[in-house]
Amino acid sequence: MKHRVERVSELIRRELGAILERDFRFENVLVTIHDVSPTPDFKQAFVYLGVIGKEHEKDMVLRKLNAGRPAIQRDLYKRVKLRNSPSLVFRVDDSIERGTRVLDIINNLPPMADPAPETEGAQDRVE
Repeated sequence: MKHRVERVSELIRRELGAILERDFRFENVLVTIHDVSPTPDFKQAFVYLGVIGKEHEKDMVLRKLNAGRPAIQRDLYKRVKLRNSPSLVFRVDDSIERGTRVLDIINNLPPMADPAPETEGAQDRVE
C-alpha cells in the first residue's frame, strides 16, 4: 500500500507542476513543488512549495494559489483519476533555506585546532 501512496504522490506532484507552469505567473519569484504528501485515504494532499523570494512574496504566492485552488483541483482531477480526489492544502517549505543557512554556518567555522600529540608509550599498551 505504501508504494501506491508514493506513486500517487509523485504523479500529483508532476501534474501540479505542469498546471502551475501553464496557468500561473509569479513575478520575480521562483516557485517549485518540493513534495506532495497525501493522506492514506487520499481525501487531502499537502503540497509543499519552495518559494525563492522575499517574505511578503511567499504570502502572495500562497494567497494566489489558495484563490485558484478550485481551478487547480479541477484540472488535476481531469489528469489524475482517483476514487477520492484529494483536497489540496498548500504550504511553504523553507527547508532549503534552512539548509543553506546551516551550510553557511559550517563554512564560516574557524579551522579545527590540531589534536593533542599522542604519547610514545600509549601505542605499545594493549589490554
